[in-house]
Amino acid sequence: MILVRGTVVTMNPDREVIGDGAVAVTDTTIAAVGRYGELRATHPDAAVSGRAGDLVLPGYVNGHQHLTGDRLIQSTIPDDLAPGESIFTWAVPVHAVHTGDDDELSATLTLAESLRNGITSTFEAGTVAHPERVVAAAERLGARLTVGTWGWDVDDGPFAGPVDEVIDRQRRALDLSTGDLVTSWVSLVGHDLMSDELVVAAGDLARERNVGLTFHLSPTTGDVESYLGRTGSRPVVHLASLGVLGPEVAIAHGVHLDDDELAVLASTGAAVVSCPWAYLRLGQGLSREFRHFDIWRAGGRLALGCDAENAGDMVDGLRTAALFAGLAKDTRIDPTAFGAHDALELLTIRGAQALGVADRVGSIEVGKQADLVVHDRSRVEWVPNSPDPVLQLVWGSDGRSVRDVFVAGRAVVEDGIVTTVDIDDLVDEAVAAGRSLRARSGIPDAVRWPIR
Repeated sequence: MILVRGTVVTMNPDREVIGDGAVAVTDTTIAAVGRYGELRATHPDAAVSGRAGDLVLPGYVNGHQHLTGDRLIQSTIPDDLAPGESIFTWAVPVHAVHTGDDDELSATLTLAESLRNGITSTFEAGTVAHPERVVAAAERLGARLTVGTWGWDVDDGPFAGPVDEVIDRQRRALDLSTGDLVTSWVSLVGHDLMSDELVVAAGDLARERNVGLTFHLSPTTGDVESYLGRTGSRPVVHLASLGVLGPEVAIAHGVHLDDDELAVLASTGAAVVSCPWAYLRLGQGLSREFRHFDIWRAGGRLALGCDAENAGDMVDGLRTAALFAGLAKDTRIDPTAFGAHDALELLTIRGAQALGVADRVGSIEVGKQADLVVHDRSRVEWVPNSPDPVLQLVWGSDGRSVRDVFVAGRAVVEDGIVTTVDIDDLVDEAVAAGRSLRARSGIPDAVRWPIR
């Protein structure tokens, strides 16, 4: 047994915060939560990690993350491209030439950064060519992962195919689930790049296997225009008419939704994953509408995501949470509308609820998995400590102050260093792989200001 010591922000139903508290961990689960002195007295032989000044929280939940494709060309795609160009002129060609080695290396780097910033649960966005290699990366790192693979039946695109072929690929990916740290879900590219037949078959498979279904939808107005032209209905309304939407569904993005679509989400229980940094980098209109706040205010199912390393770029849940909070205040011109505590809920327990995993993660409660994040509040950005640690965590800090991370009771980050993989050993490999990927895919080295 170990005792993880610090001010414990439990995120339990009462949102208890325990000053000089501790979490007792036995094997993979949380055995007790309380004041450090009391737990020390009842568990005198337990090893102690941390100190009274630390901040202990449940592991953060990233509801939408591309683990391959973008990482090896991180922050390479320009941020001033016309709508859609970053996907079809850059990202798709890169994905088309990704090898299994590329997939595993990309996932290793992204998951290592995630852990280092306190993200213990990652939900993959469904653009993995070699999911078994991504699973290998997660298992090597000790990260909690839900993985998906490519699914679309467009005429031309990497890994596209007829419905039966796509569903068979999804079925094989589901078989990779270990039921422990690694699970799988049905994943489609989404947008209007999936036929009605495919999305219905994917929904049937998800319900048959009792897993989630995710797809991209309406980050821009393009999907709205396409669905209206093809079906006469807006995207969410049309998918509901097909019987696809339900509590097992997580829609990535949903930036451009109208009132009818919000009502459909509420009635079906489908979740939305908001990736605000991506929408701002790509100029997709989030601040003009920001319907995600309306979903939250109505008690809908909502989670946060970091998206891709050429959209959100940095994989840091706290930066994402702070941005979401700022947008909620500013777009409604109401500083009382939303705050740091609400944002932290989306990053932990409410995100876990939206993604169907709150029985295991998202809060520090007895019997749940021991996924814990420890922030070092002796760092200069924390000095002096605020009386409200959550306020200071969201507005005054970020992933840099994470010192220790536990996943299922295992220390995967200690003193700010990933313990399971030597990242320094991967630097040269990553540089060479990125250079090779750019050459094979034919994407240019775009630099606005020439470097001499």
